Formats: sequence, structure tokens, C-alpha cells
Amino acid sequence: MKSRKPGLRTVDVARQAGYSVQQIRNLEHDGVLPSSVRSAAGYRSYTAQHVQAALAYRALAAAVGPVQAKAIMRSADSAWPELIDEAHARLHTERQELRLARQAAAAIALEPVRDPRPSDAMNITELAGALGLRPSTLRHWESEGLISATRIMGQRTYSPSEVRDVRIVHQLRLAGYRIPQLQALMPQLRQAGRWAEVSSALAAREASLNSRSRHLIDGAALLIALSSRAP
Repeated sequence: MKSRKPGLRTVDVARQAGYSVQQIRNLEHDGVLPSSVRSAAGYRSYTAQHVQAALAYRALAAAVGPVQAKAIMRSADSAWPELIDEAHARLHTERQELRLARQAAAAIALEPVRDPRPSDAMNITELAGALGLRPSTLRHWESEGLISATRIMGQRTYSPSEVRDVRIVHQLRLAGYRIPQLQALMPQLRQAGRWAEVSSALAAREASLNSRSRHLIDGAALLIALSSRAP
């Protein structure tokens, strides 16, 4: 499409949206931005709506990730509100899980583990059943260095302190922590007197959720503005 009316250059949109020129071209190619028009000389010509669309995508990507953000941006005006609702619902679920994890981690950290009795130990089947997990999950966590177990006659047995480690990992996994994050966190927490740092880690998770929620709201507001301007 040709146009003699001057508009924004690719570099102008990139600067205002905080992207590189190539990223703007990629977003247009991916259908995130509306198609640009071409000047009489064949150059791309953009408008303020392209800037707004790029900013909307930027906010949504920070909230839900680039794949879902692109799906929202490419959806019809009648479809994206539902996708935004689904994103809010997922964040709400994560927030509820985080709240439970913080409560559980605080309670678990306070449990006494001194002077254990032999009867306090649990085998892998008992521990997995108590937490609603599969024994294979515990074996995987052990292979990743998140937890440990004591071998007695070749069988995994978990002491009270090892059980506590497992329960902490379980709660942090429910709160959204991934294996690499826990690999860095758990060795520090095993040091004497450092279980309180679980609360700090969960607080950081809460801050991340709050940031994602704000970005989602910002992205939705920009989409509403874009929809109101659409022909």
C-alpha cells in the first residue's frame, strides 16, 4: 500500500516503544503490529497506533510471556478480552498458591528436628504418599540435588530434617519455583539458621507477581485504547 502522507519511520517507533528497528520489523511480520503503509519512495510509514500496539505487546510480554502476548495481540477485538481474563485467572491462582506456600514454609521451618527417633524416619513411599507426590518425583528432586535421602539396606529413608527439606521444596514448587532456581536456593537454606530466607525468596516471588499484574493491566488498557480507535 502506497501513501504520500508522512508518518513515523521504523526507527521512530522503535525508540518510542523501547525496541530495536529489527524487533519492530519482526513484530509487524508476526502480526503483532498492524501492517505499515509504504511511502511513495517505498519506505515503511507508521502511525501512533503502531507505537501503542508495540507498547501493549511489551506490557503483555512482561505479564504473560512473548508467546501468549503475541496470541493476544493477534486475536480479534472480540477475543482478546477473554484471553486477558484467563491471564488474570492464572495470576490469581499463582497468588493463592504463593500465599499457601508462605504459610506452609513458615510453619515447616519452625518444626523441631533435633533428637530424632528412629520411628520418625519415613521411607520414600510413605513420604510421597503424605505429600500427594509420586516416588519418582522425589527421586528426580534428589537427582537434581534439591533433597537428599539416607540409604538403609539400599532403601531410601528420610530423616526429619530431610523430610523438612522435601516439604520446603514441595511448597516452593507449588509457588512456581523452577528446578534451576531451587538448585541455587536450597544449598543456602540448608545452612544453619537460614531457613528464614525462604520467606525472602517467596517475597521476591510475590513482587514478581505484582509486577506481572501491573503489566497485564497496562497492556489491557492499551488494547482498549487501540480498539476504540479501530475503524
